[in-house]
Amino acid sequence: MLIADYFILMGIGGLFLLLGLAAIIWSKIEEKGYYDSLSTRLDVREYLEHEPLHPEPGALKIGGWIAVAIGLVMLALGGVFWLWG
Repeated sequence: MLIADYFILMGIGGLFLLLGLAAIIWSKIEEKGYYDSLSTRLDVREYLEHEPLHPEPGALKIGGWIAVAIGLVMLALGGVFWLWG
């Protein structure tokens, strides 16, 4: 493989890492905004019981962690291939 191939692999890994961290941060902001808006309401039953569930912030967190894991693996593989080649 050419040395540029390793950097492409590492670049894609870095992109996944950045996108994953952005998704995790975005989910925390969205979750905080949702619960802050609920806490100002007089009827906070939904806030206290968490019924019905709102999967959006959780899905962003899970997707973010998956993207971080893929990014770290791709960065590590690119680095290993670069040093080994």
